[in-house]
Amino acid sequence: MTRPEILSPAGDRERLLAALRYGADAVYLAGRSFGMRAAPDNFDEDGLREAVALSHAAGAKVYVTCNTLPRNHEIAALPSFLELIQDVGADAVIAADLGVIGMVKRYAPRLKLHISTQLGVINYETARTLYDMGASRVILARELSLEEIAGIRAKTGPAPELEVFVHGAMCMAYSGRCSFSHYLTGREANRGDCTQPCRWEFGFTEPKRPGQEFTAAGDDTGSYLFNANDLNMIGHIPELIEAGISAFKIEGRAKAAYYVAAVTNAYKAAVAAGKAALWMAEELNRVSHRPYGTGFFFGEPSQDTGAGGYIRDWQVAAEVIGYRNGRLLLSQRNRFYEGEILSVLTPGQPPFDITATDLRNADGELIEAANQAAADCSIAFDKPIPAGSYLRRRNIS
Repeated sequence: MTRPEILSPAGDRERLLAALRYGADAVYLAGRSFGMRAAPDNFDEDGLREAVALSHAAGAKVYVTCNTLPRNHEIAALPSFLELIQDVGADAVIAADLGVIGMVKRYAPRLKLHISTQLGVINYETARTLYDMGASRVILARELSLEEIAGIRAKTGPAPELEVFVHGAMCMAYSGRCSFSHYLTGREANRGDCTQPCRWEFGFTEPKRPGQEFTAAGDDTGSYLFNANDLNMIGHIPELIEAGISAFKIEGRAKAAYYVAAVTNAYKAAVAAGKAALWMAEELNRVSHRPYGTGFFFGEPSQDTGAGGYIRDWQVAAEVIGYRNGRLLLSQRNRFYEGEILSVLTPGQPPFDITATDLRNADGELIEAANQAAADCSIAFDKPIPAGSYLRRRNIS
């Protein structure tokens, strides 16, 4: 079967470069409007042009999100935005709204059309209908089992392409149409401004017992009734490929560049090998994440009812920015020490360890610790390591 595409998130230029450097076959990103992630910087017109140029130079495709659900007053701005996406040379637009889909065909006919997971496609007849409407790819609903995905593929043949989320955060409204944040805070998830109340701790009160608060869990950890586990399917690469999935999508346009790099690297290596080696799976534990699960792929999803925080067992110590005269030139991210053993993430390779030997600051002075965020420093090493590689340390703080 054709090797699935690794599709990585790019919330800004730094994250775009990380995705490209670590092997993404394609990236998905947003302009400054009509995208469902308001927290990242996203891309203005010049940024979109540069993103497309950089991606195409690296042999990767660019898909621009236009997946909000626009209100009446926003429709007039859509034609110029769609024309811009086409003009900058993007490879596809991702849309969720039927009206927007029709406008893509009118105002940006050269763009390929990808159907957002927000449209909630869960059967082959809908996938066929969307293909007949001009969609080249359908991003399936996250509520589907692996068996159901294979069934859609069997009924549709090779077209349309089928894209599936394989890694990252899951929300309580799995296919994205959630009103919880808007109801509680006035900030609407479907407009990219979710406050993530599904991660909050909830309790109960009873009018006849004023001043008393009760937890559903009945213990001191509180109650996290809507808190979904993060998705992690790297242990099931053969099954995903066998199901006929065209693209493996990594969630995380609001995540850090290091997260994009590490997760992209692991999935790209696993797909190339046909299955995940132990180091590939372990890399996913070296990024910030919630407890992992397999979503709906094998039945009902597991739910994390404990505290809603992240697991952060590792942190980035520094990023490699160059090599000169037997020294690795670094931009420090978190404190590390002379003599400390650090794990190296570098594109396309298993991780390996190095020792922070002969640690010096930007002035060449010996130091016991690198402790100024974003400051330049260096260590002695006998060979270059590519710029953009990361040195990681166990989080012992």
